[in-house]
Amino acid sequence: MIYRLKYDPAAEAVHEAMPPAASEALTLALADACYDPIAATQPYGEDDGVMRMLVTEQAFAVLLVGDTFKTITVLQVTYLG
Repeated sequence: MIYRLKYDPAAEAVHEAMPPAASEALTLALADACYDPIAATQPYGEDDGVMRMLVTEQAFAVLLVGDTFKTITVLQVTYLG
């Protein structure tokens, strides 16, 4: 089942401000995570299957995976430049 993507407003602002190539790479990685959030991400802290991290060459995102409602909430985006 496909997960629905949600954004914290601050994380969305960072993603929108990123250069096009870095933004596209993060967008594609997030799309992969919507199909299989565990396979497409890494544990963030303890591997509880809920708090996950998505890493690309120029950015990383902290995600909250909600299995009950099939949502992935982007809590933080950091552009590494």
